[in-house]
Amino acid sequence: MKFGLSSKFKPAGSQPKAIDELTKGIKSGKSDQVLLGVTGSGKTFTIANVIEKIKRPALVIAHNKTLAAQLTQEFREFFPDSAVEYFVSYYDYYQPEAYLPNTDTYIEKEATVNDEIDRLRNAATQAILSREDVIVVASVSCIYGLGSPEFYAANTMSFEKGQEITREDIMRRLISLQYKRSDIELARGTFHPTPKALEIIPADREVIYQVKFEEDSISEIAVLDKTSRSTIENLAPTPENQKFSGSECRHPKDRRSSDGSVNHLDLFPAKHYLVPPEVMGDALKEIEHDLEERLKYFRKSGKVIEAERLSRRTRYDMEMIREVGYCNGIENYSRYFDRRAPGSAPFTLVDYFATAFKNNYLLVIDESHVTVPQIRGMYEGDKSRKDSLIEYGFRLPAARDNRPLKFDEFEKKMPQTIYVSATPADYEKGRSAEAGEGNSGIIEQIVRPTGLVDPETEIRPTENQVENLILEIEKRTAQGERTLVTTLTKKMAEDLTGFLKDRKIQVRYLHSGVETLDRIRTLTDLRKGEFDVLVGVNLLREGLDLPEVSLVAILDADKEGFLRSETSLVQTIGRAARNVNGKVILYADFVTGSMKRALDETSRRRKIQLEYNIKHGITPKTIEKEIKSIVTDEMSLRAKRGNLILDPIEAELSEDDLPTLIKQKEREMKQAAQELRFEEAILIRDQLISLQKAGRFLKKAR
Repeated sequence: MKFGLSSKFKPAGSQPKAIDELTKGIKSGKSDQVLLGVTGSGKTFTIANVIEKIKRPALVIAHNKTLAAQLTQEFREFFPDSAVEYFVSYYDYYQPEAYLPNTDTYIEKEATVNDEIDRLRNAATQAILSREDVIVVASVSCIYGLGSPEFYAANTMSFEKGQEITREDIMRRLISLQYKRSDIELARGTFHPTPKALEIIPADREVIYQVKFEEDSISEIAVLDKTSRSTIENLAPTPENQKFSGSECRHPKDRRSSDGSVNHLDLFPAKHYLVPPEVMGDALKEIEHDLEERLKYFRKSGKVIEAERLSRRTRYDMEMIREVGYCNGIENYSRYFDRRAPGSAPFTLVDYFATAFKNNYLLVIDESHVTVPQIRGMYEGDKSRKDSLIEYGFRLPAARDNRPLKFDEFEKKMPQTIYVSATPADYEKGRSAEAGEGNSGIIEQIVRPTGLVDPETEIRPTENQVENLILEIEKRTAQGERTLVTTLTKKMAEDLTGFLKDRKIQVRYLHSGVETLDRIRTLTDLRKGEFDVLVGVNLLREGLDLPEVSLVAILDADKEGFLRSETSLVQTIGRAARNVNGKVILYADFVTGSMKRALDETSRRRKIQLEYNIKHGITPKTIEKEIKSIVTDEMSLRAKRGNLILDPIEAELSEDDLPTLIKQKEREMKQAAQELRFEEAILIRDQLISLQKAGRFLKKAR
């Protein structure tokens, strides 16, 4: 097991103690621990050090795709030679199948699959089953059904140089693994026969496996770049197992001899839902039996329409499965194909870890105060939708078993776990206390490596709060610093922004109604000093890294509720902890219980940090962080116009220029997506679409 940590930094502040305590806890067998790490204390770096010390695979669960992508990038920097993978929902758009009985409205499932994320999901499962030095960063989609890991692993196809096998035999096997023949364009999960070779694009990589034949045996195996079709030769074998690592092949299955030639190739199935032939027949018999039982129930109950609907729909699906091995909505029959009992838990990414490593891996739940409630709530929402579909004859009762894990099922599958949060909730505290053997099981990471301390906090009355706020904003602006203001509603944020603009203050607002790319531009412009004040609602709590912000103002802090809970207040206060002049003002007429607990906790942390700095002679400095933006001014202008590539004549594009430019943009888009820069990939994709439109325009003009 490798897990060689690469970093120019060494643990500092509270990190060494936290790393040591977490590592000892894991090695002593503690089931649950909490890393209570304040904002900016380097919690990810601490976890990376723990993984290096315990030498175990890890599953890291985050509460949204963006945070998961950020964590993946950080872990890839820490472990450049290990398999660090990204596993989130692959839908860009998803409308689940549903039936609304009140209006007799059936809504078909609609989904747009992101091909690059689908590739990354395949890369994650293949890495788990083919390597030991694996870290997968996932969203809560990791508790949704995925297909049997045993079927998936058992159907790996291997090629050997010199192996006696015909091209036709390999093609038949590829089809059984859900690969499709394509004679026009090679895409992931397809193959293309040529007179003396077979070209295959696997499900997890943007490369071509070229298998050449002489008579009825494999004479040569090559790995080609998909675009240039040049041989990939820069993958030097490792001494231990002659497998390869790196960005081109993060968890490869091709092995090479000392001269660099490929002599062995392992190929995983193209899809996670895979049904062995011996299982297919039995599964279809079970579906037929359950269908007949359900039809008897409907007819006995006088539900003729429901019976007819279910019969027609299910028999069509069965015919599709018999003929092509697949149907739309096949996941609703997953229980039959997985050979699971009614009501049993589905196979998920967690089961892939269990299949590969038993219980000998680490589970990390990031921002656990948000992620745990998400995991807890997934099952019930899915169940209520399925109940309507089943009751009205759109699906068999087995559709209920295509679902996320129930929370108690998830708990039973959990290995040793670390909960990471600046504000752990009662659940995490309780679990860690039970496993703590006389202590709370909470490891605190209070002192930041930078020496920065939690900000000063002050309570001021709500009377004339906006006028008072303006005076504070002007002080910060004069010092070249920024201000964040939190409100309770979107309308309040917009109204306050308008009022401040009238007072000649450079201000913008940010809330869930603002488009994703506009949010990115807004935060970048704030850091650059294009404006001085950002007004927002809940978006200001987690994930913002803005060292230029020295003042956070919380309006209506005494309005007890979700946005003014202890957890929310502590998270919001943390937004001012990146600047040495950090200060937080809570506008309130009385002190709520949440306010008192949040302020007491902030004061406790601040005291520890100040004492540490005095003892070690540390002078805190504001974090210096390079300002990067994926959105250039030119892109911003074009995005607002709704056309990222201008009119082809205006842009002076010729028909000869387009093919080269289109290929270049395709490479840039895929590279951005591979590096998890999805917002940038979206921009480049839109440019690509515009270029393709421009090509059609020029052809018509000619």
